[in-house]
Amino acid sequence: MFSAAFFVQALLATAVFAIPSGKQRMASRRSRRSDVTRQSKPVNLIANPQTTTVTNASHVEYSENWAGAVLVASTATYKAVTGTFVVPTPESTGGSSEQCASAWVGIDGDTCDSAILQTGVDFCVTGSSVSYDGWYEFYVTWYEITFFSVDNNYILTHAGILTNLDSADDFSGISFSAGDSVTVTATVISTTEGTLTIENNTKGTTVSKTVSSSSKLCEYNAEWIVEDFEECGSTCELVPFANFGTVEFTGAEATTSSGTVTPAAATLIDIEQSKVLTSVSLSGSSVIVSYV
Repeated sequence: MFSAAFFVQALLATAVFAIPSGKQRMASRRSRRSDVTRQSKPVNLIANPQTTTVTNASHVEYSENWAGAVLVASTATYKAVTGTFVVPTPESTGGSSEQCASAWVGIDGDTCDSAILQTGVDFCVTGSSVSYDGWYEFYVTWYEITFFSVDNNYILTHAGILTNLDSADDFSGISFSAGDSVTVTATVISTTEGTLTIENNTKGTTVSKTVSSSSKLCEYNAEWIVEDFEECGSTCELVPFANFGTVEFTGAEATTSSGTVTPAAATLIDIEQSKVLTSVSLSGSSVIVSYV
């Protein structure tokens, strides 16, 4: 009998290179999150949406986690994306648990779901207490690692494991209040590197971070999104979704090799969780996302 430790080690080595080297972010800003991480994820589209609550023919897709507008190309196209919004005051939809939503811009995550370069602001509410956090992330999709051994010349599959060591990181040196004007920008340096920037125009503060990953961007998508993000402990689950009112991304632009484009040709996406929770529309260079 032949032990195939070599095969296992080789596969693990491959997996390590496929997993991003970005820092884990422990969500310590609230003690309730002391044992979890926060992460965005690619759009999770709903194949058979229940659209009886909200009727708008311009809404062509529904998702359990994304609401907003996505530009889609079939080849590497988008080099940067930016937008400005006013920080909302989230409201609880009922119950005592914390509820959140997040407004962000990003590259990829729709038709290319292997990676997302993104930055934005979380807004959360617990009772009458509201909190805000700016964050950045080079999200990398989950990889399946399969362990093999060889026994009497047969290759045996022992286990399949899904793993993703990536999570969002908080920016330090910037704060937010309801009513602040905030500009968020994601800029591609290369397919494995980018710069993420948040400007609080009201307070006059700017933070920026250059991040890298071994997983490559496709540069197929540019998006302006309000998300119901995930918290991950032993499992990953969507956070209870807050009533965020309306987030309007103004000055929404994406940069290509030939110039800038507006979201005019974007695909619109609404969030549906048993019922439709958002309504998205376009107006010139603005993407308007409302809780309904």
